[in-house]
Amino acid sequence: MKATFETELYSAIFYIFFGFLLMSIVIIIFFYKSRKKIVKKELEKKDLEISHQKQLLHSILITQEEERKRIAQDLHDDISSKLNIVSLNSHLLKTKNISENEIEEITGNIIQLTKKALDSSRQIAHNLMPPVLEKFGLNEALEELTEEFGRLKSVQVFYNNKINFSDFSSEIQLNIFRVIQELLNNSIRHGKATEIKINFEKKGTTNICQYSDNGIGFDMNNQFNQKGLGMKNIESRLIFINGKFEINSAPNEGFHFLINF
Repeated sequence: MKATFETELYSAIFYIFFGFLLMSIVIIIFFYKSRKKIVKKELEKKDLEISHQKQLLHSILITQEEERKRIAQDLHDDISSKLNIVSLNSHLLKTKNISENEIEEITGNIIQLTKKALDSSRQIAHNLMPPVLEKFGLNEALEELTEEFGRLKSVQVFYNNKINFSDFSSEIQLNIFRVIQELLNNSIRHGKATEIKINFEKKGTTNICQYSDNGIGFDMNNQFNQKGLGMKNIESRLIFINGKFEINSAPNEGFHFLINF
């Protein structure tokens, strides 16, 4: 009887031990597989981030290349062509037996073309680095920019600022200026907006820009609308200044863009 009891006790202990061992193995396998899934998801997330960074870099390079082409075209088609005509007119002044009236006419052409070439060069320089931004800062540059767009008569632009931009570096100010410039272009060209509101304010330690228009809007589910070249350019500039943004839009409900920086 005693031997039978001991045998049953040993059997019970063995089965309990075996059960715990089996349970431990199951738990270890479960945690191993769970950890493997977590690591896999982290790697996939990292791959997506790297892919996204590559896309942003690609969009920056494309934007820079297009900007170079545009500048080169402006220099060749506008300034170079005018200076070539100035050169031809200058050689005409060396023509023998030229009359005073002809000299006066040629001189007038040279002066007029030179003035146009200077105006064109100033415009190109303005597009590269707005003089107002360099001399007076971001607030004055944005005031001038919104006034320029407001003079189109097809759109009203309301600009309000409660931030002291002088505390920001020139790189940050330039990037914010380009972001607003890009947003204005998008609102008018693509959004067909007739009213645009831009409001800068400070909440605690965070700087906020609320941008909105009453344009045609777009479908947020369409990734192309959110990740077009213009939006990628905006995103890359905001990443450069450690900024974050939120987009809210719908067909026929306008476009809303919130920036925290």
